[in-house]
Amino acid sequence: MEQLKTIGRELAMGSQGGFGQSKEFLDLVKSIGEARSKAEEDRIVLSEIDILKRKLLEPDIPKRKMKEYIIRLVYIEMLGHDASFGYIHAVKMTHDDNLLLKRTGYLAVTLFLNEDHDLIILIVNTIQKDLRSDNYLVVCAALNAICRLINEETIPAVLPQVVDLLNHQKEAVRKKAIMALHRFHRKSPSSVSHLISNFRKRLCDNDPGVMGATLCPLFDLITEDVSSYKDLVSSFVSILKQVTERRLPKSYDYHQMPAPFIQIKLLKIMALLGCGDKSASEIMYMVLGDLFRKCDSSTNIGNAILYECIRCISCIIPSPKLLEAAADAISKFLKSDSHNLKYMGIDGLGRLIKISPDIAEQHQLAVIDCLEDPDDTLKRKTFELLYKMTKSSNVEVIVDRMTDYMISINDNHYKTEIASRCVELAEQFAPSNQWFIQIMNKVFEHAGDLVNIKVAHNLMRLIAEGFGEDDDDADSKLRLSAVESYLQIMSEPKLPSLFLQVISWVLGEYGTADGKYSASYISGKLCDVADAYSSDETVKGYAVSALMKIYAFEIASGRKVDVLPECQSLIEELLASHSTDLQQRAYELQALLALDARAVESILPLDASCEDIEVDKDLSFLNGYIQQAIESGAQPYISERERSCMLETTDYHSRDHHEVPSHALRFEAYERPKPSSLPTQASTELVPVPEPSYYSEAHQPISTSSVSERESSEIKLRLDGVKQKWGRPSYQSSTSASSTPPQAANGTSSHPDVGVGSSSLKPRSSYESKKPEIDPEKQRLAASLFGGSSSSRSDRKSSSGGHKPAKGTASKPPKENPIPVQPPPDLLDFGEPTATSVTATDPFKELEGLMDSLSQDGGSTDVMGVLYSDAAPVTTTTSVDSLLSELSDSSKGNPGTYQSQTSKGPNSKEALEKDALVRQMGVNPTSQNPTLFKDLLG
Repeated sequence: MEQLKTIGRELAMGSQGGFGQSKEFLDLVKSIGEARSKAEEDRIVLSEIDILKRKLLEPDIPKRKMKEYIIRLVYIEMLGHDASFGYIHAVKMTHDDNLLLKRTGYLAVTLFLNEDHDLIILIVNTIQKDLRSDNYLVVCAALNAICRLINEETIPAVLPQVVDLLNHQKEAVRKKAIMALHRFHRKSPSSVSHLISNFRKRLCDNDPGVMGATLCPLFDLITEDVSSYKDLVSSFVSILKQVTERRLPKSYDYHQMPAPFIQIKLLKIMALLGCGDKSASEIMYMVLGDLFRKCDSSTNIGNAILYECIRCISCIIPSPKLLEAAADAISKFLKSDSHNLKYMGIDGLGRLIKISPDIAEQHQLAVIDCLEDPDDTLKRKTFELLYKMTKSSNVEVIVDRMTDYMISINDNHYKTEIASRCVELAEQFAPSNQWFIQIMNKVFEHAGDLVNIKVAHNLMRLIAEGFGEDDDDADSKLRLSAVESYLQIMSEPKLPSLFLQVISWVLGEYGTADGKYSASYISGKLCDVADAYSSDETVKGYAVSALMKIYAFEIASGRKVDVLPECQSLIEELLASHSTDLQQRAYELQALLALDARAVESILPLDASCEDIEVDKDLSFLNGYIQQAIESGAQPYISERERSCMLETTDYHSRDHHEVPSHALRFEAYERPKPSSLPTQASTELVPVPEPSYYSEAHQPISTSSVSERESSEIKLRLDGVKQKWGRPSYQSSTSASSTPPQAANGTSSHPDVGVGSSSLKPRSSYESKKPEIDPEKQRLAASLFGGSSSSRSDRKSSSGGHKPAKGTASKPPKENPIPVQPPPDLLDFGEPTATSVTATDPFKELEGLMDSLSQDGGSTDVMGVLYSDAAPVTTTTSVDSLLSELSDSSKGNPGTYQSQTSKGPNSKEALEKDALVRQMGVNPTSQNPTLFKDLLG
């Protein structure tokens, strides 16, 4: 409401230079601001709508009044009411020659209409005319409208004019033209695919605003295809270095940070380009290290740049120094009192532990504090971190914490996520099967309705398979412990349906296996479950199947079966059930009770749940019966393929002879009248009209799935030359195109090793100075979570390890985890060789090729000096000596350069002059002196 008051006040008071608003509008804003309820506000707005409807119908409304009415309509739309009756007046205002009225009309139209509105067609011609205007403000207003209103169908109408505006003399127009092309690319990439080179050219625009706007479409293009833009790595690094050295105008500073949003966008682009590319990553090391030193962590925007640097380092192949700098920045975040900075620290820590797991151990107490923080968002982010750093030594502590948190929350969406993570960690790192069953029971008990059904099947399979070895005693103990735990859990008043299905299955299979519990006791418990959950047919079906197994095992063992009265009443109830599934189960149970031991043992063998069932799809055991029936005169079976062929033949026959049964509808065309063979008068003769001829077309009839699977060698109905008689005349063709399934190409490429040892990362603990005040309970918890640092890198299972056979989960695919010294997988690498050196080409030549010639007499432009300087570009000569001397002077006078560069390679004047001569002779400087070339690029 306060924002509406402010907007209304600005609309009312912002244009006092001759177009001040009336008292009616001011009263409207005041009354809405003072409304004490939504009903009162709606009453005021509806009254205003009635007033505006009457006023807009008046003839010859002054332009000043019409502008005020449009603003009042905008205010009504902002409050959520319909003002469609005034849309056409806003469209008409865009045609006005007055700049203020035109911009007001464009503003209202962009707020009122969407790109699929019917009135858009009335604005396209106006936009085309305004794009050719001499007033750049009018052009900017039209470009703003293009970004909001032009859809895919109307892009070709304005695209040529927008491309021409990329060379406009005003930087504001060029910037908005880039934004419009970016919008076109998002709506219809194919419409601007031939204009991608314009984005490269505008990257070297003299105005930093145009360059910054170009980064947005380039980011989208690089996301789609990284390999096509590898040659721009050095250009992006050079631009970022100039920004950090404050070569941009002061107007781009924000809280004393030079162009921070341009820096963030460049870091995002560099993270994409350096992912899995060691040569490109090495080019970025220097500027990233410079950012860590220069960023001011006392401001939010400085912390944002630091966080983006951490994200960039986690994507590229980092150096040990960069990892150490990132760990120090994370330590500052975690020590902060701000929950936002702690959240950033936890997120950054979760990204870096993929590269170096030892970093998390330096901040274990900070992680414990975040885990116990009352801020729920921070706590959830900490659980994500613990999920990433789980190993066999700390899985019990982490899963216990996660299950306790799952029980305490009411958000079903996040409870589902926590439950799935608990199940995944328990399956992958379970120290024992008993612990795994306990965790699964807890998860099912408190989040059973939210768990995937596959989890229940995996649990039942684990109990059935046991430890996967020949230790029958251990398997029996495991199943007995599961039965005992489930009998205790059944006393709970309300259990999830999926959990009850697991309980019923386990009790039916192993409830009486060890003889500890009698069949009467287990069957009574199952009848209680079926009676307590009578509305759930699935649970009742599982309970009846469990009763059938228990009675079958008793009969097979030769013991007398005493059916409990409650079980007998349950069977009688289900025999008359409306559910056919429950009826069938009840009839099967009733029939099984009347069989002898030998038959029952064949039907339901003991402990055969893990045995494979061989299914005879051809039903070969019926061949003798079929042959005997055919010999007795029975008709042979006609397959679906043969029936389809017979149907086509019947249709063809009926078309030729028009013999259709009387009870069926006729769909063939009427035949042409034929001349009578009897002698008649000339006036009554029927002259046949010649049928029009058309070009023959290949027509392929649509058949069923079984027909489409026929082999080419089989007999088919030939329809060549048969002419259709209904619809457009054509001829059948037996030619059919065979489809070839697409082959998936595996473009995965191996990444080079980082070569960063864990011993090189020793950042100081953020809680080192507070050791005397550490709570002993936190120390014990930290030791449980982060203990075993020496073996932490080898505990997490690799893809070749899998589950131990002792856990009974050998069939479950293990979760692959990255090796600590290996970078994260390159999702954007499509198999191209990654060893291509980015520095093999001259970045000065690249940038000169991207820029248009700014001089008519053959002079060149100093790209790096002119790109973002406050003054206009100055034309210089092509002397390489002067260029090198300027670079040498700038590096000496710039305090932001690295002092360590003086010790890397020859930096003397003689070496520079020698390299200049080599460049003039046309020799690649990188092949002569790569160290000197890197120093020049720095």
